[in-house]
Amino acid sequence: MSKVHQTPDTISFDTCSSVSRRDFLKILSLAGTGFALGFYLQSDDKHQLFASHLPAATFEPNAWLRIETDGSIVVTLGKVEMGQGVHTALPMILAEELDADWKKVRAEQGDAHEKYGRMATGGSASVRTNWEILRKAGAAARQMLLSAAAKAWGVPEKECRTENGFVLHVSGKQMSYGELAPLAAKLPVPQHPPLKDPQHFKLIGKPTLRLDTLDKVTGRATFGIDVRVPNMFVAVVERCPVFGGRVKSVDDRAARKSAGIKHVLQIKSGVAVVADGYWNAMQAREKLKIKWDEGEFAKQSSEQIRKLRILLAQSKGAVAKSIGNAESVIAQAQKKLLNVIYEVPYLAHAPMEPPAAVASVEPDRCEIWAPTQVPERVQSLAADITGLPKDKVIVHTTFLGGGFGRKLYPDYVSDAIEISKAIKAPVKVIWSREDDIQHDLYRPSTYNLFSAALDAQGNIAAWTHKIVGDALNASHPKDTVEGAAVEGAQNVPYRIPNFHVEWVMHNPGVPTGAWRSVGSSQNAFVTECFIDELAHLAGKDAFEFRRDLLTNKRLKAALELAAEKAGWGTPLPAGIYRGIACHESFRSDVAEVAEVSVDKQTGEVKVHRVVVAIDCGIVVNPLSAAAQMEGGVIDGLSCVFKRAITIKDGRVEQSNFGDYDSLRIHEAPKVEVYFVPSTEAPTGTGEPGLPPAIPAVCNAIFAATGKRIRKLPISPDDLKA
Repeated sequence: MSKVHQTPDTISFDTCSSVSRRDFLKILSLAGTGFALGFYLQSDDKHQLFASHLPAATFEPNAWLRIETDGSIVVTLGKVEMGQGVHTALPMILAEELDADWKKVRAEQGDAHEKYGRMATGGSASVRTNWEILRKAGAAARQMLLSAAAKAWGVPEKECRTENGFVLHVSGKQMSYGELAPLAAKLPVPQHPPLKDPQHFKLIGKPTLRLDTLDKVTGRATFGIDVRVPNMFVAVVERCPVFGGRVKSVDDRAARKSAGIKHVLQIKSGVAVVADGYWNAMQAREKLKIKWDEGEFAKQSSEQIRKLRILLAQSKGAVAKSIGNAESVIAQAQKKLLNVIYEVPYLAHAPMEPPAAVASVEPDRCEIWAPTQVPERVQSLAADITGLPKDKVIVHTTFLGGGFGRKLYPDYVSDAIEISKAIKAPVKVIWSREDDIQHDLYRPSTYNLFSAALDAQGNIAAWTHKIVGDALNASHPKDTVEGAAVEGAQNVPYRIPNFHVEWVMHNPGVPTGAWRSVGSSQNAFVTECFIDELAHLAGKDAFEFRRDLLTNKRLKAALELAAEKAGWGTPLPAGIYRGIACHESFRSDVAEVAEVSVDKQTGEVKVHRVVVAIDCGIVVNPLSAAAQMEGGVIDGLSCVFKRAITIKDGRVEQSNFGDYDSLRIHEAPKVEVYFVPSTEAPTGTGEPGLPPAIPAVCNAIFAATGKRIRKLPISPDDLKA
């Protein structure tokens, strides 16, 4: 664990993350008070609970509930907080079963350690995967506090109950959890404590302000780029503008004469400039004269990639899913036949906080502060670079100023470790916005061929979809399907008797990575716009066409709720049109209805309103879940109108928000979020809101203009009358 102490000028960290289990027990003993409960956050059959007094051989907790004598409830978590609200939602689950006083609950970020299990945060999985064990941990602790009170009072346990951080007896006696903690810690841990009936939840499902809000709005919160440690330098790295390029030679004489400059050195990713501050490092970097070996991708361009994919689309791909004989049915169809092409571009992540990390490498230890989604991967990376054992590498995870998948890739941390090791001093590496957008790991671009035929009743008789695009993993074996590439395409939720999806891998040298909602980010757009085209071809209402073909009951309920709340089928003000789409991803089912108007003289689109309906099981914190949906909609609309990464001469052409923008506040629509009532365990909310936003808006644009959007982003010129 780490505690951050911040003054207006300095930030330092007191660290106890390297303590062993025995040391930890000793710390608890010295404190002489409080109650700590360890619990595994693994799959169901591995859930185990441990109290602090258990024998050493069995004491290997990977997350902690700590009840202090003042009644404070501290939940130490392995999952990282990047704006998604997980450091509020996870403690809420535990506090609900504990009957804790929410005002006394706080969350702490655990340092990288295997005791926390899988710390990687992504895939909209944090609440879903921790739901049961957090409930179990809270319930076990509550049971132990009840037993402790009954023992202290010499009364039957059944005469006691808990409420808001206290145990109460029928006689009127009461003791706080803080008072009971030392006694409770000596009791055996119930392995199968009874859990609350969800209908008795008091905290879960209640809109709850986030625990980190005050620190963030007052500037007390520490993000990776804020970290400073004593005797620290600041470094920036000049990288080859062409993917895969290398340094051929460097003339750094002018750079070394710059103010504040300390070092210039080559590292794996390029040439690092180390100075006494960021400004001086950037000034010196501009004076470097570097000759690059630009490698085999120096002539690569987006147009070349597209032309090659048009050719590759004629080749046979790896089959992702095949039912019936779609190609034969389509070949024999005489009417109601549709063949179209959809294209999506590469996308950068562009989190508001660009990559940054601090590393301090010493002969016998390495300490890192980083806004990372993968603390344990950073620990392994540092061990590899430094040659130190993992237990000598301490990784403090700070708040992340946005992740969206970018901070699953710790290349920026690698820079800091290499430089610190070389200069034998702590260093903070900062990527500029331009560094990040031009050297990201991009969402794959794809070229999509669709064919489909309708039967006499207007139902879909056959559907084929061939995707040509990058793999997330460039070394993915040929002739096999990468799951991310066909995610949301191979599992189209409609009743289609003849269905065939295949994928042609084409990796033109552009580095790729997981992006918010991964494969669903592009495949929901192409499939939900294509289904809209088929509804139109069938002469049917877009909502009714989907509803009648849906095989996913949860998605159907979400679709019906979205349509109801949006007033689907009711008149709209003149010039405003609706579009609808639905999609399942990360185990959540989402439908959205967009309302748009289009100025046919300028081609400008105004999105007035987006109605979102989601079935994500039990909603832990409706405020955070709604915010995730709203953010997903804004991200999706940014893709529709603002974003594309293009390549010329092997280089990314975009560099900052000036040419790779997000939807601005004045452009944002009203977003309404509705939850399908559910008693099922929670599923994901971080990513599922984005995929249907894109086709819902594009389908509304078709309703307004009669023009299909088959390529993103939209140019106003495409929509002029």
